[in-house]
Amino acid sequence: MASKPLYKPGEDNKPRGKYVEVGPRGGAVPKPHRATIDPGDRLPPTSQKGHRWKKS
Repeated sequence: MASKPLYKPGEDNKPRGKYVEVGPRGGAVPKPHRATIDPGDRLPPTSQKGHRWKKS
């Protein structure tokens, strides 16, 4: 089973929905940021350099 793709902060044109901040390889981080984006929105910055976004 394939895992969900990871996205870099600032990427746009991603599927609308809810995203959760994860580590560089997709692992959980303490107190992760969460974001909800609509079509055409950019993913916001993460709390630390190297972290990514994963669709939840």
